[in-house]
Amino acid sequence: MRDVAVLGVGMTKFGKFMDRSLKDLSREACWQAIKDAGVNPKHIQTGYVANAIGGVITGQTMVTGEVVLREVGIVGIPVVNCENACSSGSTALREAWMAIAAGFYDTAIVLGVEKEYAQNTQKTVEAIAGAGDVELELSVGVNFPAHWALRAAKRMEVYGTTREQLAKVSVKNHHNGCFNPRAQYHKECSLEQVLSSRMVATPMTQLQCSAIGDGAAAVILCAADKARQYTTKPILIAGVGMATGVYTDERPITFGDMEQRSGQVVYDIAGIGPEDVDFAEVHDCFTIAEFMRVEGLGLFKPGEYDYALDHGESEIGGRLPINPSGGLLAKGHPIAATGVAQICELVWQLRGQAGDRQVEGARVGLAHCSGGGIAGDGAVSVVSILKKGY
Repeated sequence: MRDVAVLGVGMTKFGKFMDRSLKDLSREACWQAIKDAGVNPKHIQTGYVANAIGGVITGQTMVTGEVVLREVGIVGIPVVNCENACSSGSTALREAWMAIAAGFYDTAIVLGVEKEYAQNTQKTVEAIAGAGDVELELSVGVNFPAHWALRAAKRMEVYGTTREQLAKVSVKNHHNGCFNPRAQYHKECSLEQVLSSRMVATPMTQLQCSAIGDGAAAVILCAADKARQYTTKPILIAGVGMATGVYTDERPITFGDMEQRSGQVVYDIAGIGPEDVDFAEVHDCFTIAEFMRVEGLGLFKPGEYDYALDHGESEIGGRLPINPSGGLLAKGHPIAATGVAQICELVWQLRGQAGDRQVEGARVGLAHCSGGGIAGDGAVSVVSILKKGY
């Protein structure tokens, strides 16, 4: 396998953009990435485009990738459309990485784009519900807030995690989001504000749940031996790992075993362990998810993230910063764009371009994106590790 580098990244601001289309959002993110990479669009050999719920919200189905890439002059090449719940963008990255690593192409563009806001919010809710087993679970009311609330309640029982510790994830990530110009929210929230916000599913309050949003993110990948034509300081993809749920009644619901499996895959590929990671972007769709995922990935030991939050270990400047971008809670969560946006953040951090949220001395970054829910388990998890190539 060949080494693969990230040449360029681009991302729109995440937010509510009722007047912007999938094409419009895609165009902005792609042009940013193309300019950042310094490549001619005509030299891009393949494209992987992620979109999860556009078919329901916008009516655009089947050829979303071909439609949006045409807007930036990327035509006549193989384009693959990827739909895989919240891991759609991460899945697109994995497919492009594997194609270049295997020698099929030298360059690729990866785009994640999503429109979640609609005139009818119920349409959005129904679209997101498609990330679960609609027939067996969602039809009887087991939605995603309920799914995660049950996990939070069980963790509180097993480890003694408090409502205050759960809320600290939201406080931390909203603080970080204030330093991210592309984040959906730029407002601090106190522990009291998080705990007193509207209850969604006990013990999860509104400020402990990620919001819907619109946005796009794009990256340009290149074979590392060709990347020297464009940059002397490439950021390398050390590896990408993927796993799905096992859906058994025996699995513990307080531990991210799916993340453990996908994490182990990438650690083995990269030759890098969790102890080598300098910072991480993880899928904090709900505050409890950050607990389970950092522990499942081995970044913190099971049951110890409570202590880490209490002692600032996962803050910017702490032992292992988690979600310096603001995470889904503050940066926003346009489903298919999220995984690609995480890669953008890793690249900015590793280049030293993250401004006031910069993790000093970062050389290795991890991005994790999981999506869907089946039988009380997750549906898919993708973990990527990026590192400085110099």
